[in-house]
Parts: sequence; C-alpha cells; structure tokens
Amino acid sequence: MAMDFEKILGKCGDCHRYQYMLLALYGLLMFIVSRHYFAQSVISFVPDHWCYHEQLENRSYAEIAAIYAPFESPSCTQLASIDWDSMNATASGQPCTRWIYNYDHGFRSMNADLNWVCDSAYKARVGQSLFFLGSMCGTLLFGLLGDRIGLEIGRIRAMVLANWCGFLGDSATIYAQSLVTFSASRFASGLAAEANAYLMYILVLEYVSPSMRSVGLNLTMSIFYCLGMISASWHAVWLGNWRYYMAWSALPQVLVTCFYFLVQESAQWLVTSHDIDGAVLRLRRVAKFNRREVSEADFELFRQHCKSKASEANSRISLQRQARLVDALKSPRLRLRLIYVLVVFTIITLCYNTMSRNVEGLGMSPFVMFSLFALTLPPSGIVQILTQRHLGRKFTSVTSMAVTGALTAASGILLSLWREPSVAVMVALMLASRFGISVTSGATMQISAELVPTCVRSSGLAVVHVAGAALSFLSPFILHLDTYFRAASSIILCLLLLFSAWICLLLPETRNKKLPMSLAEGEEFGKGERMFDFLRRSREEAEEDDLKAEGTNEKLMAD
Repeated sequence: MAMDFEKILGKCGDCHRYQYMLLALYGLLMFIVSRHYFAQSVISFVPDHWCYHEQLENRSYAEIAAIYAPFESPSCTQLASIDWDSMNATASGQPCTRWIYNYDHGFRSMNADLNWVCDSAYKARVGQSLFFLGSMCGTLLFGLLGDRIGLEIGRIRAMVLANWCGFLGDSATIYAQSLVTFSASRFASGLAAEANAYLMYILVLEYVSPSMRSVGLNLTMSIFYCLGMISASWHAVWLGNWRYYMAWSALPQVLVTCFYFLVQESAQWLVTSHDIDGAVLRLRRVAKFNRREVSEADFELFRQHCKSKASEANSRISLQRQARLVDALKSPRLRLRLIYVLVVFTIITLCYNTMSRNVEGLGMSPFVMFSLFALTLPPSGIVQILTQRHLGRKFTSVTSMAVTGALTAASGILLSLWREPSVAVMVALMLASRFGISVTSGATMQISAELVPTCVRSSGLAVVHVAGAALSFLSPFILHLDTYFRAASSIILCLLLLFSAWICLLLPETRNKKLPMSLAEGEEFGKGERMFDFLRRSREEAEEDDLKAEGTNEKLMAD
C-alpha cells in the first residue's frame, strides 16, 4: 500500500497537540507582525501644532487655536504680533522654525520630535515609502531562500532571518535623525513586512489537516492581527515616546528565533530536496509530540513511496520548465486574464495600505480610530466567507469594491466641504470604508489565486504580491496630497476602486467550477461567460450547483 505524505502525516497526527501549538505560534507571530507593520504609522501620528511665538507661552491650547483660527494654514503660519485684547494676530511671512504641540494622549511622535511638519512633512512619507520598497525586496529574497533547495535554508530559517531584519531595522529607526538614516532603517525593517507572515503560513499549512486550514488559520489570523493593531496604538500611549515604543516593537521579533527550536522544518520541502531521512526525522518528532505510535513499517513504506516518485518528479520538473509563467503569457485569453488579475490585486493592495493609515484629521484621536479600524477585521472576514459561499467570488469582489469606493469618496468630500463635520458621521463612514476594504482585500486575494492555473500559480502569485508591494510605495504620497486638498486621497482611492471593480467584471466566476490546472485549461476557463452572467444565477441554481460540484471540483481553499 502506498504511503504518501498525507497518509503518514495522518498517522503522526494532523489535528493534535503539535498542530494546536503551530496555530498558537502563528497567532503570536500575527500579533508581532501587526505591531511591526503598523509601527511606522503610529510613530508618524501628527498632533495638533502651531508655530511658536513668545506671546503664546503659558496660553491654553484653546486660546492658541482661537488666535490661529482666521489663518488658512494655522499649523504653518509664523505670527509677527498678537493682540490678546482684540484676539487678532498678524502673519510675519517667515517660515516656522519652532512649534507648539498638543500631544495626543501625551504621546510624543517622531514627526513632532524631529519637527517633520509643514515643509518637512514629506520626510516621514519618504521613509514610509522605503518601507514598502523593502517589503517588495524582502518578499523576493526570503521567498527565494525559503524554497531554494541548493542553499539548504528552508522555511523556518528564512522566517527567522526575516524577523531579524525587522528587529535590526526597527532598532536602527530609534537612532534616526535625518531623512537618509530614517529611510535606510525603514527599508531594512520593510524586508520582514510580508515574508515573516507567509513563511509561517506555509509551515502551518503543510502540517495541519484540511479541516483546520479554513477555520483555524483564518480565525487565528484575524483575531491576533486585530489584537496586534489595538496593542500597537495603546502601547504607544502607555510609553509616551516614539523611541521607547520602537524599542518595544522591535524586541518581540527576536522571540521568533525560538520558533526554530519549536517548529519542525517543512517535511514536504525536505522530500523535494531529496532529504527523505530528514523528512522522516521531522515526522517522528511530530508523532512524538502528539504522543502517536507510528511503526517502522509505515515509515519504510513512506521512504519507498518517495523513492518511487523520484523518476516521476524528474519528469515533473521538465514539465514545470515548460509551463513557466512566460509561457502563460503566450496564450491570448490567459495572458489578458493574468494582466487583469495583476492590475486588480495591485490596486486593492495600494488602497488597503493607504486606507489603513488614514486615521488622522477626523476629529477623533488617531489612537482610538486605529483601534476601531482593527475591530472591523474579524467581522469582515466572516462576511467575506458567507458572501462568497452564497453569492460567489465575483459578486463579493465587485460589490465590495464599488461600495467601498463610494463610501471613501463620500467621507473625503464631506470632510473637505463640511466646515465642522459631525465626528460621529465621519467616523461611521470611515469605519464602513475600512470594513469594506477588508472584505475587498480578502475576496481579491482568493479570486486572484483561483484564476491562476495550478502549474504557474506559485510564480504568478509571487509576481502579483511583489507588484502590490511596489505600488504601495505611492501610499504615503497619496495621503500627503490631503495637505493640499482634504478630499484628494479619498477621490483617488474611489476612482481606483471603481476602476478595479470594472476590471473585475471582465474576469470569470470561479465559485463551484473546476479550477484550471494546465495552461490549456487556463486558456479555456470561463470561455463564453459574459460580464454579468454571475448576476443571473438564482439562489436555487447556486444550491443545485453546490450539490453537483461537491466532491468533483478542485478547490484552492475551503469555503
């Protein structure tokens, strides 16, 4: 009897103590990743500020704000003189060199500490952009190291290295005093932004049963990522200074080094590197941790199975060399679809990163807004799963893009035209937009993965992830446009989301369909399907399709 990897893993335990430990460590990592990813947003919060004048000393913030109220740019207008009796002031026309800050919850941010406001506000944006550039490079670098057989690095070592880059980058940020040093440290920190998360995701995915993959992984990620975001904001308030906060955000990444002694290297990766004894050793450790008894005969059957597949693996390698991503671009319909997927994924990634950081200027503390935004993550994941299950991937993606775009534009326009906007209305609109972009991001990730043929799925998804990280380089600059016109970023995001919704309409539905495995199947997939066919399907038809498709359709992920 053939003993493949799934069978031997089942005997060693694929839903037991070791798998629960993996999920716990994955949750801890998501907590650390969330804090690391959003630390640069927290340290860049800009408190209310006004140009310093000696006549403003010992005055309340309300009095200072009242003096500056008549000026178009109260934060960057240097005063020549102040008449407190008439509450009038005259501008000097000189640039500000010193400011008065009203620290939010007493937190001294980097922008305030280094006076990176007004004409120097772009410096923080440049540093944040280098973070995304580092993310792009890190995704490529550690993804290569995690799969590179010749270098014998593996997933667990690559993940540890990625987190050390994040630790060193965050630690170096503490001592940054200039734009050059800040940009360099943020680039180093960005190397870990994506790699540290998806490498652990792969390790967990390869050791858990299918029943644990959909609920366990998704639920763990949403809950702990949410907790990490909330912790990131209020930990900063507790510490009171951005340098202390960066130190506490950097240190937990060192803890990931302990994963090397707790998490087994991918046995599947070891098999592909022809280290069958190494794979058996890891499986023995899993079985021992799960207190499962596996006979030597079973391991010997597994060894024989791996050896018997050696010649078949060689032929597969030759087939994989033929079915490269560049070959997919030679097929007209498949090439167009891959371009559409690339465009949609990169746009949504840019919109998600931009909206996640837009928490200022709403009349409420950015720390509170950050926490409220985090609370939208778990319910958005549940809504995404339910909507995709009953209405399909395409409906979920298109609808969430269009609705989120409309809400984003409405909040930006109201904020710019409404002289004194209602805080409750603005917060409600922003929370709805944040909820929508979370649904959109998850739905886009899934439909993009399902539309890429199996033979080029890994390389195809690597390209779109890198492209998304590269385009996110523009995220800080889009937000910076709000300093010139308050609704600028909202209008831009709305147009991008509506454009991506239109592109998504050109893609075929993937729900309850056999996903393409070869390039030929990818070329024929969705042929004859019209743009709005997904709306014509009734609920009864969808349920009937569910019954017909059960057990026969290839699914990339469980509903």
